[in-house]
Amino acid sequence: MGALFRSEEMALCQLFIQPEAAYSVVASLGEAGVVQFRDLNAGVNAFQRKFVSEVRRCDEMERKLRYIEAEVLKDKVNIPESNEYPFAPNPREIIDLEAHLERTESEILESSHNAVNLKFNFLELTELKHLLQKTHSFFQETVCFQQQEGAATGSDSQALISDDGQTPASRGRLGFVAGVVPRERVPAFERMLWRISRGNVFLRQAELEVPLEDPNTGNEIFKTVFVAFFQGEQLKSRVKKVCSGFHASFYPCPSSHEERLETVKGVKTRLEDLNLVLNQTQEHRKRVLTAVAKELHNWTVMVRKMKAIYHTMNLFNMDVTKKCLIAECWVPVKDLNFIRKVLADGAKEMGSSIPSFLNVIETPELPPTFNRTNKFTAGFQHLIDAYGVATYREVNPALYTIITFPFLFGIMFGDAGHGLILFIFGAYMVLYEKSLMRKKSNNEIWNIFFGGRYIILLMGVFSFYTGIIYNDVFSKSLNVFKSQWSVTGYNHSTVMTNHYLQLNPSTEQYSGLPYTIGLDPVWQLAEANKIIFMNSFKMKLSIIFGVVHMIFGVSLSVVNHLHFKQPMNIILEFIPQMIFLVLLFLYMVALMFTKWIMYGPTNAFIKGPGCAPSVLITFINMMLFKENTKVEHCGDGYMFENQKYLQLSFMIISLICIPVLLLGKPVYLIFFHKKSPPKSHSASNGDLNQGIELQPDTQLNGASNGDGVIVTSEGAEGGEEEEEPAVELFIHQAIHTIEYVLSTISHTASYLRLWALSLAHAQLSEVLWNMVLRKGLKFHSNWGAIALTATFCAWAIFTLAILVMMEGLSAFLHTLRLHWVEFMSKFYTGTGYAFAPFSFKRILETEEASEE
Repeated sequence: MGALFRSEEMALCQLFIQPEAAYSVVASLGEAGVVQFRDLNAGVNAFQRKFVSEVRRCDEMERKLRYIEAEVLKDKVNIPESNEYPFAPNPREIIDLEAHLERTESEILESSHNAVNLKFNFLELTELKHLLQKTHSFFQETVCFQQQEGAATGSDSQALISDDGQTPASRGRLGFVAGVVPRERVPAFERMLWRISRGNVFLRQAELEVPLEDPNTGNEIFKTVFVAFFQGEQLKSRVKKVCSGFHASFYPCPSSHEERLETVKGVKTRLEDLNLVLNQTQEHRKRVLTAVAKELHNWTVMVRKMKAIYHTMNLFNMDVTKKCLIAECWVPVKDLNFIRKVLADGAKEMGSSIPSFLNVIETPELPPTFNRTNKFTAGFQHLIDAYGVATYREVNPALYTIITFPFLFGIMFGDAGHGLILFIFGAYMVLYEKSLMRKKSNNEIWNIFFGGRYIILLMGVFSFYTGIIYNDVFSKSLNVFKSQWSVTGYNHSTVMTNHYLQLNPSTEQYSGLPYTIGLDPVWQLAEANKIIFMNSFKMKLSIIFGVVHMIFGVSLSVVNHLHFKQPMNIILEFIPQMIFLVLLFLYMVALMFTKWIMYGPTNAFIKGPGCAPSVLITFINMMLFKENTKVEHCGDGYMFENQKYLQLSFMIISLICIPVLLLGKPVYLIFFHKKSPPKSHSASNGDLNQGIELQPDTQLNGASNGDGVIVTSEGAEGGEEEEEPAVELFIHQAIHTIEYVLSTISHTASYLRLWALSLAHAQLSEVLWNMVLRKGLKFHSNWGAIALTATFCAWAIFTLAILVMMEGLSAFLHTLRLHWVEFMSKFYTGTGYAFAPFSFKRILETEEASEE
């Protein structure tokens, strides 16, 4: 519990490491994740550091791995998932890994290049085959056209007559160009041929029904076969230039039918041979990529670890003799022996004759905050860190939040049925957490739920418990134990149909004994005064828990004062704050219990019916120094004798506490604390904040306790406040005093949200039952089963969507606010900065998250 009660003690250490053992030592520290290194070369350019060449080698290996992974994914080869992370390779293994990646990349590049060339050849032969098959009909039409050319009078034949009026016989035979053009370019291609030839080109085209494959991308491409007939060499040159401009492919096409058939036969034979070679090439590539895919995860992890190691070693500095690396780091005091062992093992592994060693140095700087957590406590710690990281060694609220957070949530979400749903959902994530973690979902909402699975589990448990106390299960009460009410004096119609039925505990219908567990289910029948009774009960319950919660928060502040050796803060802050809170608000809680005890329905001390004074009115009169209104036959309007004088004394003492809070600490600092000599501190060793600009009140002055452990002090004991002007001291203290006095009132009222959300949740649940599910239960015909099924589905959907998810989220946020503002503001400053150790696990998780 010590690590969770307050952050661990940290020590600033200097590591003196031999260069040959540095890689092994940093690798072991990265696996452990218990060291936060500082940059000792902040003024050195990143390209001028000692290990920049090694980092570039790692970058090059990462580039090769990205290319290999892209090729694996391109061929749709499955990459097996693995949760195992190999250790960082040693320097000898780095050379072997680099050579292996080089060979693998070259082999994949060569196979890819060969495959692309083969696919280009296959594409050309396929286009030639389709062209030869499609152009047969074109040539048949052209032959007929030439035979009838002299007598033809159609537009096509007119277009082939030259401008100079020569006859076709004087011009000779028609020439042609055959090829394939992308289908989307055909309209523009046809228009361009028409324009350059002035209509003297006869174009025939046919679309290919089967899509072809692009060798480079693998995408489908659609093409069209064309044959352009013309006369003259000049026109032939123009046509070829246009075809080149539209990226059309030219293919030789014999004019005779027999030659075309022979060519088609030869093309088909070549296609079969090429297809066989392509399949063999693809199988070889598949085998290579499948073998690579099995090792891809391990290679990626090793390269990333190597890169992280060299990046970390670039933070180190060389000593004057250039024979030793010096590193500075924050280390938990509990892990100092482990660090020493790692240094010794690293030197022994590399056979170094000079041992590496650790030196704890003193510093006045604020150490980072480190709370060790496990999978159960991590979620609650994240809730606290979201408000602000705890100041070094102050009390950590996460320990108490484990119980108070789900309990306050349960008060607002008090329904045993809804709590059971939350519990089942949380239990599912907890029981199957290993398999769910291996899936690594990219859904952000699911990851949030899964990260807080233990919080959801406990919220479900406490909601179920408070639901039993409220005797509320999906807005219905269960009569598990015998009710303490009877129907004596009532007939059946009065109990079942009277909408104005009230339960009066002073009548003979009530036995005078409480229900065994929780509320008596008979209150469900009291439609006239059920809401009044539940409101009074839950409202008082909210105030009671709220005051106890705030008192506990103020009590925790004394633990901080004792730890930081601030005895005057206990006298001048804690005691007045506690007296003010207890004499006013704990007294109000005491009045509630007094009223319940002295003014019970069967109590002998009762002064008469209707004589119980209002706690709220009594408290308001107390704050305004007014007397309670006297009521006839009820005495002076107070609960007990001398209550008026007791309240007056409480108010006077509480008012005296305000000037003590306002003036006590500034006067002490000005007239007493400044007379003590200032403390001396060791000089700062570099920029310990690592570029983080801390707030002034987070700079704690520290000294060593003799064992290398940093002892810090804050507030009145620190040397920083000694230099603060007197006016600023009074202003600062006035702000805190006004904030505390006003917040005690506002925070007490803020806890009424426990009552408000509990009431809203219960009423929404009851409305949903009466307006939806109850409708299906009223059917008496044969359609009743169908209607009940439909209404149950609607009720279940609305219950999950509105009451469990939306109301659950609302209650969660309100509970979070009660802890952040009402509870933690009493003792928690939250001005520290988190401990960020060099950890391979964290680096790999960050890299994987960025890739997703």
